[in-house]
Amino acid sequence: MLLIFCFLMGIANFAMHKAVSESGHPFVEETKRYFSPHFSPYGSYAIELVLLIGALWFANDGSLAVALTYGVYTGINAVATWLLLSGRS
Repeated sequence: MLLIFCFLMGIANFAMHKAVSESGHPFVEETKRYFSPHFSPYGSYAIELVLLIGALWFANDGSLAVALTYGVYTGINAVATWLLLSGRS
C-alpha cells in the first residue's frame, strides 16, 4: 500500500513540477537561468525522479517514516505550486 501511495504522490509531484516549470513566473525563469549552466534543461526532473525512486525503494521495504516524509514533501510542493500559480507570491 505504501508503494502505491508513494507512486501516486510521485505522479502529483511531476505534474506540479511541470505546471510550475511552464508557468513563466519570474522566480522560476530566473532560477532556470541560474541553474542552466549546471544542469540540462531537464535536470530538475532528474532530481525529482531520484527522490521518487528513493521513496519507492524505501516504501517497498515498508518504511512508513520515508513514505510520510515524501507525503510532507508533496504537501509542501502543493502549497508552493498553488502560491506560484495563483499569483500570491
